[in-house]
Amino acid sequence: MLSRDDIAFYETHGYLMVEDVISAAMLDEMRRVTYDLIDRSRNVTESDEIYDLDRGHGPETPRLTRIKLPTRVHEIFDRALRHSGVPDVLVDLLGPAVALRTSKLNTKAPGGGAAVEWHQDWAFYPHTNDSLLACGLMLEDVDRANGPLMVIPGSHEGPTLSHHNARGEFCGAIDPDDPLFDMDRAVTLTGKAGSMTVHHVRTLHGSAPNTSDRARLILFFECQAADAWPLLGNGSHIDTQGQAAIWADMQARMIRGEPTNVPRVVPAPIRLPLPPAPVGGSIFKTQESGGARSAFRAA
Repeated sequence: MLSRDDIAFYETHGYLMVEDVISAAMLDEMRRVTYDLIDRSRNVTESDEIYDLDRGHGPETPRLTRIKLPTRVHEIFDRALRHSGVPDVLVDLLGPAVALRTSKLNTKAPGGGAAVEWHQDWAFYPHTNDSLLACGLMLEDVDRANGPLMVIPGSHEGPTLSHHNARGEFCGAIDPDDPLFDMDRAVTLTGKAGSMTVHHVRTLHGSAPNTSDRARLILFFECQAADAWPLLGNGSHIDTQGQAAIWADMQARMIRGEPTNVPRVVPAPIRLPLPPAPVGGSIFKTQESGGARSAFRAA
């Protein structure tokens, strides 16, 4: 799926843009299902196992930050993960045995949909090695007005910055005044519907509020090499499972290849997300309850 130049670019810069990984028919079906799910949220009054609600959500103006675990909510999202060009991209970048860590459909609402403050995914879920990434499949066109993903090229080869607040709690975002953060180096990733961003688990990234009159719909697949196992204390649900459930869960999450009980352990800069934020469950709740400072307001 990817060329040698594509792979080299990803390895050097920590991100990539890939086009035409799904068919037009699959894209249309995912859009239809997504808008139907948003419509069904009108009478939901509190965030639940499917929906994370944004401020101002109500029957007349459904406003979501996220549809949780879309691969479990509707089969079209799981089909997009397993029966499209997506697995080929994953194998090219992560190797022959690849697993899904989690999925989410960020539905940043029009007219001010919530920002995602600057962070590294690695700060939330460190593993025995850093062969992890996130794919962001654009279900609608994404431009500069509707809160596109922004990345800092090369930051995946640097340190893991502090994602803790002044009280020492994990807040899921870096301090915009951190001397190692330079927003002037940020690259904005816009694209047509059907395009897919890829960013390394250690790449610094964030996204501004959606100031357009269109929803920003991006389906994220967070994926890992099968030999990357989570460290105790990270934000993964795997911390709460017994041994049999852990192994069964890994088997169910495999996209290509087979699971392994031989983790690959490599040196990597790690900070555990402990003590946790007052309220977790999503990056939006973690950043809000932890009092994360906004680089976007500061800008």
